[in-house]
Amino acid sequence: MSTAKKEETKGDDETGSEAGEARNLCINNCGFFGSVATRNMCSKCYNEFSMNNNVLAPSVFAPSSSEPVEAKAKEGPNRCSTCKKRVGLTGFTCRCGNLFCSVHRYSDKHDCSFDYRSAAQNAIAKANPVVKPKKLDKI
Repeated sequence: MSTAKKEETKGDDETGSEAGEARNLCINNCGFFGSVATRNMCSKCYNEFSMNNNVLAPSVFAPSSSEPVEAKAKEGPNRCSTCKKRVGLTGFTCRCGNLFCSVHRYSDKHDCSFDYRSAAQNAIAKANPVVKPKKLDKI
């Protein structure tokens, strides 16, 4: 293969399309490729441009929600609802919604307000539907 054909083939590979888009060189002629999201500049040139002109970053990099992000309020240490003992990561959350230490984790130790009996009855009724036989014709 001659060198002219090699250069043509090499040139086709360099300027080939990627995912349907043609590659564009940076408009500042720095040798890197730019994109439409960065005004046809490479990332380095776009960062310099945005610093000098106080331009916001492109919407591709901005958070998707338009609402301001609120920081969560700092919560105190996790404590048992009955004895106020610090439980940290070893706390037990009951079905009544409270956090308890290992001593008060059982429902009879902390005066639990959750109705276990009706919850169990509902679970059994849901798991075992009533089966009625089809009526038979009497002879």
